[in-house]
Amino acid sequence: MSFTKRYKETLVKVLSKREDKNYNYRETYKKRLMDFRKFEGTVTKLDVPTNLVRAKELGYKAKKGIFTVVVRARRGHGLFRPEHNARRPKRMGFTKLTRNISIQRICELRASARYPNCEVVNSYFVGEDGKYKYYEIILASRNQPEMQKDKELKKIIMHKGRANRGLTSQGKKSRGLRKTK
Repeated sequence: MSFTKRYKETLVKVLSKREDKNYNYRETYKKRLMDFRKFEGTVTKLDVPTNLVRAKELGYKAKKGIFTVVVRARRGHGLFRPEHNARRPKRMGFTKLTRNISIQRICELRASARYPNCEVVNSYFVGEDGKYKYYEIILASRNQPEMQKDKELKKIIMHKGRANRGLTSQGKKSRGLRKTK
């Protein structure tokens, strides 16, 4: 077994499977959400991922040129439509309207728009409160030489606009490309 595989297994075992009875996970989660709410914009850059195990599973590496951002998006509701004055209420089409795009994918698109010189590697759910959902997006810079040398990340950053074309994991899911039985 390779070192990286063993390292990943230990990380998963230590950080996600085993829970400390003396540590208050719920309080930490609440505090983190309160911190997220204090962010000024919808997209905020982080120094270190909040869930390191999940980030490493999805392609995060502690290298120059790869970083994470937290993106905030609204919760609930479908598509908002402007009101039409010419139609009767039955035909206005306000109820049961949903976009064919998930909130996670919306967050990925926001992050890619905010950082145009970077590509979205992947994303994962961080938390939600009464008003917002928060996702952490892993981004890789196209201009860094470290990214050009890395074989896995080079495949990702070679093509522009992965999030826009639905080539991330969430994008493929929303396009119906996952095989189900």
